[in-house]
Amino acid sequence: MGAYLRILLLFLFIILGASAPAIARVNVDVDIGVAPPFPQVEVIPEPRVGYIWAPGYWVWEDGRHVWMGGRWMEARPGYGYAPEHWEHRGEKWHFARGEWKQKGHEEEHEEHGHGHGHDRD
Repeated sequence: MGAYLRILLLFLFIILGASAPAIARVNVDVDIGVAPPFPQVEVIPEPRVGYIWAPGYWVWEDGRHVWMGGRWMEARPGYGYAPEHWEHRGEKWHFARGEWKQKGHEEEHEEHGHGHGHDRD
């Protein structure tokens, strides 16, 4: 392999590798006309020190709802986790991604239906 080709391949590897983290952070909003099923019953494992339990939720994938099981997430001191959920907005259902909220903002968050782990009203 020629030196020019090796340099070109190295350059492409560096450029594509550097752009991968940016691509991984892209969020897409999902609004659909199909209500999600009720949440599945999950057996929550024993508590783990330094972690919080994020409940399972439905995602829209390939034209249908797919259940994503709950998971442990490393706790963030001073923050509470508002889990993923679906919000009914007029004729559509909007998927709201889970997010960390500074403690003290939870009251505001709960007034809007977030953080309860419910997928439906």
